[in-house]
Amino acid sequence: MKMKPQFNVRKAAVYAVVINVLQILSMGALAGYILIDGVNQALHGLLGDVIVLALFGVVAWGAVVDIKEAVHAMKMHVKLHGLDETVSQMSDLNRALRAQRHDFLNHLQVVYSLIEMGEHEEANRYIEQVYGDIQSVSQSLKTACAPVNALLRAKMAEAEQRKITLEVSVHASWKDLSLPAWEMCRVLSNLIDNAMDALEGKAEARIEVILSEDVKNCAFVVRNNGPMIPEDTQASIFEPGFSGKGEGRGMGLFIARETMRNAGGDLTVESNPDFTAFSGFVPHSRIPKAE
Repeated sequence: MKMKPQFNVRKAAVYAVVINVLQILSMGALAGYILIDGVNQALHGLLGDVIVLALFGVVAWGAVVDIKEAVHAMKMHVKLHGLDETVSQMSDLNRALRAQRHDFLNHLQVVYSLIEMGEHEEANRYIEQVYGDIQSVSQSLKTACAPVNALLRAKMAEAEQRKITLEVSVHASWKDLSLPAWEMCRVLSNLIDNAMDALEGKAEARIEVILSEDVKNCAFVVRNNGPMIPEDTQASIFEPGFSGKGEGRGMGLFIARETMRNAGGDLTVESNPDFTAFSGFVPHSRIPKAE
């Protein structure tokens, strides 16, 4: 797999220093020219205009490079933040699996003791409870994308703490996503977090996450039984800066849809009094994009 060139912090720092020094020297030269222009009339006219334009070009070039490096740094910061979240989710999943493996022998010993004592009904109830705990982990381990599995496991644990039922239905492997796994995790995480916020304080709160695929696309649906999004709001919900959560928010859905569209897919919303669902898709990486 071809790796993208990494952001060289040292190179960017050297560029910034050199360019800004050139800018200072250029502006100093321009100031000197202006000061002596009244004395040295030989430089006045076309030659002076050329010098001024040249100095302005150096300053403008420096500003463009500075802006380019700053934008690059911002993009790298966003990517690193997404990777940090993925690593954290993978760590949570690993801890859950290790704890489950550690407890498995203890569960067997308890079941064996109950059966040996003739407590068959109690053993049956115990097995059902343990099976439910195992299912809550195993049902989020069905894709071929480990970061997505880790994200779903982490969100299931969070939903349980917030008294929300989060059901995951996986009908796909998602082994050939056309965008990086951490970007898909960021999209899903944003949608699930929004769903949990919408269900805050609701009795029998429920979220359903469905992962699927067909010949062309990998797809998902994040559905909740929270309040309906007003129709006039639905038309602008993906606009940058639009949010009902307060000032400084409102970029999550915009970024999520742009991420999907940049990968050749899309993200849409459907909301009615019964449910609100965000549906998205991206083409398989093996499907060539139209020129």
